Amino acid sequence: MLKIIRGSVASYTLVAGAAAALSALATWQGTVLVTPSAAQPAAGGVQQIVSQPLADVPGREVRMSLIERAPGFASPPHRHPGHHTFGYVIEGTYEFAIDRREPRLLKAGDTFYEPPTAIHSTSRNPSTDQRLKLLVFMVADQKNPSTVPE
Repeated sequence: MLKIIRGSVASYTLVAGAAAALSALATWQGTVLVTPSAAQPAAGGVQQIVSQPLADVPGREVRMSLIERAPGFASPPHRHPGHHTFGYVIEGTYEFAIDRREPRLLKAGDTFYEPPTAIHSTSRNPSTDQRLKLLVFMVADQKNPSTVPE
């Protein structure tokens, strides 16, 4: 385990996602950066923060997004084709399941991982009064969109 900001503990999946993003930023060429004030998504929105090809891994790029969901919001089942997807719950509560397994309830500071072939069967903000904010890192296949409906 690794200590991060304000004493929260991150799992190795978050560390791997952060390392991939930092590796992408280290190559710098073609980096698209958004300042934190501009990175606030609209209600229920997705704001792409970074999209960076990985020079040493042809056909791959890192995508980092800030996702914000209103209370009660649920996404229909979907997948992230060819992408390793890592997430970190910034605030709120997140109900999460892949491949129709039993949903897990994640809270601020928790992380998750979705393999490239997984169906994201449950993606929901179960709260009736609190927003959900997620930071998502994808080690993505450049030729595929980030998300496709199932």
